[in-house]
Amino acid sequence: MERPGWVPENVDVDRPSTGRMYDFFLGGSHNFAVDRQVAAEALKFMPELPGVLRANRAFLRRAVRYLVGAGVTQFLDLGSGIPTVGNVHEIAQQAEPAARIVYVDIDPVAVAHSRAILAGNDGATAIQADLRRPEQVLTDPEVSQVLDLRRPVAVLLVAVLHFLPDTDDPPGIVAKLRAAMMPGSYLVITHATADGRAPAGMDTAREVYARSDNPILMRPRHELQALFTGFEMVEPGLVRLPQWHPDDECDDDPETFPGYAGMGRLSG
Repeated sequence: MERPGWVPENVDVDRPSTGRMYDFFLGGSHNFAVDRQVAAEALKFMPELPGVLRANRAFLRRAVRYLVGAGVTQFLDLGSGIPTVGNVHEIAQQAEPAARIVYVDIDPVAVAHSRAILAGNDGATAIQADLRRPEQVLTDPEVSQVLDLRRPVAVLLVAVLHFLPDTDDPPGIVAKLRAAMMPGSYLVITHATADGRAPAGMDTAREVYARSDNPILMRPRHELQALFTGFEMVEPGLVRLPQWHPDDECDDDPETFPGYAGMGRLSG
């Protein structure tokens, strides 16, 4: 396909990306024909998918508002993806103009577009880095320019760990992040699951996703709960995503929602 002017030279425009598919499902414009093709195939088998992704974004908004209300003004968003409406910096800085945010993603398209959106925003930036190497993320000079890791920070792992296979050791990644977090910091996770009554067509949709750069790995609740080792869970604990501090936007059936959400606080 013809390369759009906003796409960095090192991006393969002929290979589908889950980040760009997410952008498409949320109504964004930074996706390619190959992303839309694979997304359309997934929709044939699981038409609920855009609703699931919108619910995940609604949870992110609720979580950020809760964190600002709890006094948190620093956010490290790992696997942030391509910015769409309702980004962390928009929600956090609306509630607290002094809030500071670092977006981290391995996708150069996501980072390039993030930097364009954040131009002129001294309290937010985006870096290209691999969350599987948390030490490199935490020691990146751009991170230290925006965040003071000697103070509490909210680490967001929203809809990203289910793209990491067990060989990448997600518990080990979280443990390294926890070791660098100060007391009073928070960990936020959402993750896909096959527990309970899955929506019709989910297995086939997962097979379609497997053709992209990041196939989805479902995990059971007990594995996700273990990621919060060392944290005090914020009520109501690890629950189906629509059940976490629901508001008027939450009309999903929790029993069929294919994902969990949780937030934990690191005590002193």
